[in-house]
Amino acid sequence: MRSPRIGARLGSGLAAALLVATGLAASAPTALAQAPASAYAGIVPAPVKVTPNASATFTITPATRIVVQPGVETAGVGSYLGQLLRRPTGFALPVTPSTSAQANTISLLLTGADPAVGEQGYQLDTTADRVVIRATTPAGLFAGVQTLRQLLPASAESARTQRGPWTVPGGSVLDHPRFGYRGAHLDVARHFFPVETVKRYIDEIAAYKINTLHLHLTDDQGWRIEIKSWPKLATYGGSTQVGGGPGGHYTQEQYKEIIAHAASRQMTVIPEFDMPGHTNSALASYAELNCDGVAPPLRTDIAVGYSSLCINKDITYKFVDDVVREIAALTPGKYFHLGGDEAHATSDADYNTFMTKALPILAKHGKTAMGWHEVAKAKPAAPTSTVIQFWDTKASNPAVAEAAARGNKVLMSPANKAYLDMKYNASSPLGLNWAGYIEVQDAYNWDPATYAQGVGESSVFGVEAPLWSETLKTLADIEYMAFPRLPAIAELGWSPASSHNWDAFKQRLAAQGPRWDAAGINYYKSPQVPWPTTNPGSCDNPAWESAKIYTGGTLVSHGNHEWRAKWWTRGDEPGSTGRWGVWEDLGSCA
Repeated sequence: MRSPRIGARLGSGLAAALLVATGLAASAPTALAQAPASAYAGIVPAPVKVTPNASATFTITPATRIVVQPGVETAGVGSYLGQLLRRPTGFALPVTPSTSAQANTISLLLTGADPAVGEQGYQLDTTADRVVIRATTPAGLFAGVQTLRQLLPASAESARTQRGPWTVPGGSVLDHPRFGYRGAHLDVARHFFPVETVKRYIDEIAAYKINTLHLHLTDDQGWRIEIKSWPKLATYGGSTQVGGGPGGHYTQEQYKEIIAHAASRQMTVIPEFDMPGHTNSALASYAELNCDGVAPPLRTDIAVGYSSLCINKDITYKFVDDVVREIAALTPGKYFHLGGDEAHATSDADYNTFMTKALPILAKHGKTAMGWHEVAKAKPAAPTSTVIQFWDTKASNPAVAEAAARGNKVLMSPANKAYLDMKYNASSPLGLNWAGYIEVQDAYNWDPATYAQGVGESSVFGVEAPLWSETLKTLADIEYMAFPRLPAIAELGWSPASSHNWDAFKQRLAAQGPRWDAAGINYYKSPQVPWPTTNPGSCDNPAWESAKIYTGGTLVSHGNHEWRAKWWTRGDEPGSTGRWGVWEDLGSCA
């Protein structure tokens, strides 16, 4: 996960970087975006097959309904779609059960889909009088909903009511993923993020068909999950974070809230309890976990590789068993990530001993193991069911190639391509650069099936974009580092290899900018992407003038947004708080 070259202390340069506003771009775009020939040409990730029909357009009206196949899970997808569309349209959009598509409806059906869609794909058909999404599973319907979102105007992503019309261009999509696992990783250990921040990130990445959240819950700098049998792990081990500060942790009820929210977005959570290294927060909380019986102090720097559980103590394995038991009971997914990386303070012999004892504990509690690629060199070899997460910066890793040859699946996360915490360039206000700088084109221009020697497509489990939080403190920080690179990694996981083309992708990526503007996502405006200079369309209302008197209900244009006066006003600029907050932001122009 981390290179030991990072250094031992949070230096003054990094501390200063933390204070820089994350909205600053390195430089201005160099070209204007070319408008896609149709909305279908702007979809990210690129679908398998698209057939536009320019002669038909479906319009969502106040009378439109959402029809769902009867069943609890499909009703959940319908409810989600209703919530998305009610905000910008202001329409009621009732959700009703039915097994057939009907006029003036958006129908979500588990019948009639082309068998090619498999378990996660979908078929979307738009005519003048209806939109029909068909799939074999609720996950497929959910994926189809994400494509439907991108066929609507960008203002559909706004949380406030906008002006229509709400049109969906006619056409058909047949789509299914290249890899079944498409993940995003979030480090809540280096800096703690509250439940609402994690839930918002889940919402944002779900839009790009990410179906797994790998949650890094423990590390040297903080323990972030309540363990009832070892309570000091959270109350003491979670009491600080990188650079100091109060830290924090999730109660088990809060963790279950995250799990439930992810499930409502057809996303599985994989918890990570990193061991035997990256464990200083645990060692500081319980002296008996140390070989010498002395608890070290809590750490708030970003050094790695110095901590280790005591391999030869029985209490170590009781501790591991208790933690895995409690987290596993809270987590319905199949996989449990045991870390295993950068255990530099653990000898090879001790590392092997630890893995021979830890891996069966995961199996005992009904979980299949995942681990960073160091697990591949354990002897005896980890079971072939163990998923190896490749994070190397070099294409050659003999231990990983040998594991793939034995039958282990490999999750691709090369640090110099997929790590979202790497700086975009030398001017980036956030991030590190030990794996190099990763601009958007770097994040996109690699193939998970050919990148690592000895790991062919049949051995690739999927792709994942890790986001470590040494320099990140807020949701805006997370967004700035993830967007636009996260959609690039998502496309590598979903779209067919034959569609992989940077020149085409950057145009489709540019079309996402107005959507992120409407949604309030703080993204990096890479100069490699031809972002639109303004949102599509124009504000038709008169421009605001400071000297004029406006009465309640008056509509004006200002700052590429539309505004409604709440009551009498003059001189209070839309977008500022004013004395009474007299203007209501109706969102970006569309």
